Amino acid sequence: MAEQFSMLRSELTELLLVAVGAVPGALLRWQLAHHLGDQNLLVNVLGAALLGLLAGRPVAPRRQLLVGIGFCGSLTTFSSWMLAAMKHVSAGDWPAALGLIGLTLGLGLGAAALGFSLGRRLRPPEQPRSEP
Repeated sequence: MAEQFSMLRSELTELLLVAVGAVPGALLRWQLAHHLGDQNLLVNVLGAALLGLLAGRPVAPRRQLLVGIGFCGSLTTFSSWMLAAMKHVSAGDWPAALGLIGLTLGLGLGAAALGFSLGRRLRPPEQPRSEP
């Protein structure tokens, strides 16, 4: 019984971390859309850069849940990106659809790589291991 309670407590803690991270990510996305219009490209590239930064550093699992899954997951939007591309396709504007897909992929990969590189540079130096 104690083991089940411990597992439940751990899962609820993880759920709470994701939820707490998701709220500011969703609010930032909403504010960007409110002030700048539909900015799928901006939020996806920004989220890719932040996830790259996290991936380039040693990040505690709880921080990954809070920032990676919670914040970045609610900030970025795959479904809205695909819907925007589909609207171009439906209008017969294949060049715009392919351009949007290519631009988002190219900038997103570049932002993730840049974030990863920055994360590696910001990584604390490894402590020398003493020989036993």
